[in-house]
Amino acid sequence: MSDPRYQIDVSVVTRFLAEQSQPEQNRFAFAYTVTVKNNGLVPAKLLSRHWVITDGDGHVEEVRGAGVIGQQPLIDSGASHTYSSGTVMTSKVGTMQGSYQMLANDGKHFDAIIAPFRLAVPGALH
Repeated sequence: MSDPRYQIDVSVVTRFLAEQSQPEQNRFAFAYTVTVKNNGLVPAKLLSRHWVITDGDGHVEEVRGAGVIGQQPLIDSGASHTYSSGTVMTSKVGTMQGSYQMLANDGKHFDAIIAPFRLAVPGALH
């Protein structure tokens, strides 16, 4: 059972960036907008991220780093933080998933899980 004090929900909206892609060179660019909502009872700071990016060929890339887009936002209880970023893949379809490493104001470290989401060129899925 999860502790209601530490409840972070992550939602993602993706977009294919045709103008930044070069399909003939197997370069497919995607933007994603992430909303990190603190549904817990304690304010928490997003310290770092861990992404697992899998392309359509099964190639896996892991990305770790401090914060998100250079920020380590403190998210109050009931509030959310939204940011946009992007990735480039060598296939038309792939997935991303991972976690954010959080630090609650009461000193507890915990992970916020980012459920897998799909990146796909429009029309690539049948």
